[in-house]
Amino acid sequence: MSDLHARYNEIEKLIDEEKFEEAISGLNGILEEDDSFVLAHLALSRVYTKTGQHEQAIQHGIKACQLEPNDSFNFTALSVTYQRAWAGTQDQQYIAKAEEAMAHAQALASQ
Repeated sequence: MSDLHARYNEIEKLIDEEKFEEAISGLNGILEEDDSFVLAHLALSRVYTKTGQHEQAIQHGIKACQLEPNDSFNFTALSVTYQRAWAGTQDQQYIAKAEEAMAHAQALASQ
Protein backbone atom coordinates (compact mmCIF):
# COMPACT_ATOMS: atom_id res chain seq x y z
CA MET A 1 0.00 0.00 0.00
CA SER A 2 1.31 3.39 -0.94
CA ASP A 3 1.94 6.06 1.66
CA LEU A 4 -0.92 8.16 0.23
CA HIS A 5 -3.32 5.24 0.54
CA ALA A 6 -2.24 4.66 4.14
CA ARG A 7 -2.77 8.34 4.92
CA TYR A 8 -6.13 8.25 3.19
CA ASN A 9 -7.22 5.28 5.32
CA GLU A 10 -6.29 7.19 8.47
CA ILE A 11 -8.25 10.21 7.28
CA GLU A 12 -11.31 8.01 6.68
CA LYS A 13 -11.20 7.25 10.41
CA LEU A 14 -11.27 10.99 11.12
CA ILE A 15 -14.34 11.31 8.92
CA ASP A 16 -16.02 8.44 10.78
CA GLU A 17 -15.26 10.28 14.03
CA GLU A 18 -16.72 13.49 12.51
CA LYS A 19 -13.42 15.32 12.85
CA PHE A 20 -14.13 17.14 9.64
CA GLU A 21 -11.63 20.01 9.85
CA GLU A 22 -8.78 17.56 10.46
CA ALA A 23 -10.03 15.40 7.61
CA ILE A 24 -10.23 18.36 5.23
CA SER A 25 -6.69 19.36 6.13
CA GLY A 26 -5.38 15.84 5.62
CA LEU A 27 -7.19 15.34 2.32
CA ASN A 28 -5.92 18.66 1.00
CA GLY A 29 -2.43 17.56 2.01
CA ILE A 30 -2.81 14.42 -0.07
CA LEU A 31 -3.99 16.46 -3.04
CA GLU A 32 -1.01 18.81 -2.71
CA GLU A 33 1.16 15.75 -3.32
CA ASP A 34 -1.05 14.12 -5.95
CA ASP A 35 -3.99 16.08 -7.36
CA SER A 36 -5.07 12.99 -9.30
CA PHE A 37 -5.87 10.98 -6.14
CA VAL A 38 -9.56 10.44 -6.90
CA LEU A 39 -10.45 8.99 -3.50
CA ALA A 40 -9.33 12.22 -1.83
CA HIS A 41 -11.55 14.28 -4.14
CA LEU A 42 -14.51 12.01 -3.43
CA ALA A 43 -13.88 12.17 0.31
CA LEU A 44 -13.60 15.97 0.22
CA SER A 45 -16.87 16.07 -1.65
CA ARG A 46 -18.50 14.05 1.15
CA VAL A 47 -16.94 16.07 3.97
CA TYR A 48 -17.72 19.43 2.40
CA THR A 49 -21.31 18.25 1.93
CA LYS A 50 -21.50 17.24 5.59
CA THR A 51 -20.26 20.68 6.63
CA GLY A 52 -22.64 22.57 4.33
CA GLN A 53 -19.89 23.77 1.99
CA HIS A 54 -21.77 22.74 -1.13
CA GLU A 55 -19.80 24.61 -3.79
CA GLN A 56 -16.53 23.05 -2.60
CA ALA A 57 -18.21 19.64 -2.46
CA ILE A 58 -19.40 20.01 -6.04
CA GLN A 59 -15.97 21.15 -7.25
CA HIS A 60 -14.34 18.01 -5.87
CA GLY A 61 -17.10 15.80 -7.22
CA ILE A 62 -16.61 17.29 -10.67
CA LYS A 63 -12.84 16.82 -10.40
CA ALA A 64 -13.29 13.11 -9.60
CA CYS A 65 -15.46 12.77 -12.72
CA GLN A 66 -12.88 14.60 -14.83
CA LEU A 67 -10.10 12.33 -13.57
CA GLU A 68 -12.08 9.14 -14.17
CA PRO A 69 -14.62 10.03 -16.85
CA ASN A 70 -15.62 6.42 -17.49
CA ASP A 71 -16.42 5.52 -13.88
CA SER A 72 -20.18 5.52 -13.32
CA PHE A 73 -19.73 5.54 -9.54
CA ASN A 74 -18.14 8.99 -9.65
CA PHE A 75 -21.10 10.42 -11.56
CA THR A 76 -23.53 8.75 -9.15
CA ALA A 77 -21.63 10.32 -6.25
CA LEU A 78 -21.75 13.69 -8.01
CA SER A 79 -25.50 13.33 -8.44
CA VAL A 80 -25.87 12.70 -4.71
CA THR A 81 -23.70 15.74 -4.00
CA TYR A 82 -25.98 17.89 -6.16
CA GLN A 83 -29.06 16.45 -4.45
CA ARG A 84 -27.66 17.31 -1.05
CA ALA A 85 -26.71 20.78 -2.25
CA TRP A 86 -30.33 21.25 -3.30
CA ALA A 87 -31.54 19.97 0.08
CA GLY A 88 -29.23 22.41 1.84
CA THR A 89 -29.97 25.44 -0.32
CA GLN A 90 -33.26 24.81 -2.17
CA ASP A 91 -31.46 26.11 -5.28
CA GLN A 92 -33.30 24.49 -8.20
CA GLN A 93 -30.23 24.43 -10.46
CA TYR A 94 -28.88 21.56 -8.40
CA ILE A 95 -31.82 19.28 -9.22
CA ALA A 96 -31.20 19.54 -12.96
CA LYS A 97 -27.49 18.92 -12.47
CA ALA A 98 -28.22 15.92 -10.22
CA GLU A 99 -30.44 14.43 -12.91
CA GLU A 100 -27.81 15.08 -15.59
CA ALA A 101 -25.06 13.41 -13.53
CA MET A 102 -27.29 10.40 -12.80
CA ALA A 103 -28.20 10.03 -16.49
CA HIS A 104 -24.50 10.08 -17.32
CA ALA A 105 -23.81 7.43 -14.65
CA GLN A 106 -26.57 5.22 -16.05
CA ALA A 107 -25.27 5.62 -19.60
CA LEU A 108 -21.78 4.59 -18.48
CA ALA A 109 -23.11 1.62 -16.53
CA SER A 110 -25.03 0.32 -19.54
CA GLN A 111 -21.97 0.28 -21.81
